[in-house]
Amino acid sequence: MNQHPGVEATGVRRAEPSRAYRRAYDGSRLRRRSVELAGGSRVNLLESGFGPPVVCLHGTGSSAPFLSPLLRLLDGFRVIAPDRPGQGLSDPVDLPRHGYRAAAVGWLDRLFDTLDVVPAALVGHSMGGVWALWYALDRPDRLRRLVLIAAPALPGTCAPLPYRLLATPGLGDLLARIPPTEASVRRFARFMGERAAIDEHPELIDLLVAHGRDPVAAMVDRREVRVIVSPLALLSASGFRARTRLRRSELGRLSVPTLLVWGRHDPVGRVATVSAVAELIARGRLAAVPGGHAPWLGHPEPTASAISRFVQEGEQR
Repeated sequence: MNQHPGVEATGVRRAEPSRAYRRAYDGSRLRRRSVELAGGSRVNLLESGFGPPVVCLHGTGSSAPFLSPLLRLLDGFRVIAPDRPGQGLSDPVDLPRHGYRAAAVGWLDRLFDTLDVVPAALVGHSMGGVWALWYALDRPDRLRRLVLIAAPALPGTCAPLPYRLLATPGLGDLLARIPPTEASVRRFARFMGERAAIDEHPELIDLLVAHGRDPVAAMVDRREVRVIVSPLALLSASGFRARTRLRRSELGRLSVPTLLVWGRHDPVGRVATVSAVAELIARGRLAAVPGGHAPWLGHPEPTASAISRFVQEGEQR
């Protein structure tokens, strides 16, 4: 995610995409550009199509091209996938030691204003889903629809073993300093229910390896997963922190129509658990799809179809 609390902004502009970054979206309709937000930070985007805007946020440890098998199937929309701050080719930004959530919402405000996409549908995967949910709670008037793909920190969800290990003081710091390899990416995918699916996308394996070897992105990821346990961490060694987990009362006041897209083999939570979460949201529903924590890797069509139908439904009202 962003340059995190307690970390100085590097001031380094991310210049040209690496070969792995380009390969991950080459051959698709996606095109790349960058925009400058108020305050001067630059954001790298992948875009395609025309029509109602759909903004898609990637999760921790990846960048916008990781979503490309899904993005290329979202027809009939103006699809925009930014690299979140400090990840991919986007500039890192300073976040205050306190008010992480407010800073994330503020970054999205500046992005939406720069792109002139209000109101938009907002899609978020994993930690990108947490950002999207925070935004929907704080800025409901700026969104038409909200889609959460495998969003953690919902009531009843849990942190899988790799994340708990990374959040363990000492051990996590050591593990985070080991450069990723193709083999380690495949092992992680197995824990996340996507071992077979990731093999279908060698270009995304290369992308994840390159991402983990980028010192700026790697630092951002360590701060987000939380190698060094602090009160601002997303995780502790035992799982999601109470202050990060969304409360039932918050979900009860969520007014934006919301779709929870959940892989049936996602280790973050069972479909029955997420179904109960959907019932807490006034206009919430669940789409259970094949796959694990990133269901579009092995099953892009049902994942994209569920999202497209839901977003299009909002445009027809």
